[in-house]
Amino acid sequence: MRKGEACAVDKKFYLVREDVLPEAMKKVLAAKELIERKKVDSVADAVQLVDVSRSVFYKYRDAVFPFHTMVREQIITLFFHLEDRSGTLSKLLSVVAAANCNVLTIHQTIPLQGRANVTLSVSTSEMAITIDELLSQLKQLPFVEKVEILGSGA
Repeated sequence: MRKGEACAVDKKFYLVREDVLPEAMKKVLAAKELIERKKVDSVADAVQLVDVSRSVFYKYRDAVFPFHTMVREQIITLFFHLEDRSGTLSKLLSVVAAANCNVLTIHQTIPLQGRANVTLSVSTSEMAITIDELLSQLKQLPFVEKVEILGSGA
């Protein structure tokens, strides 16, 4: 991580009324809905229909969500950049299990230059702590270089 760059653990979430959102964010939400409901074939079609640029769409797509979506979602996908040490995956999974998350999928790359990427999809329906607390605990593991939420879904 570069100096001054915020990691997922440092990010906060806010509940904001729609009428105070910038127009660009409203359009991104509309485009995402078109894509989710399969009303369009591509991102290009969605952004054209709602009259927003692709760059604005990609800037905000992972930053703005409808409230109902965030309430119902109980699956998150986490991305990790780890040092390649014996037992790191086991220790990482222990922290996830201690939070009462159920691991649904695991994908680990072959370690290159002493580093490996791991992607976990976990069910948070029974989670005993907040997502921010889980991310903080995971980030504190000495072998974890990076933790990000890649996505979430129901």
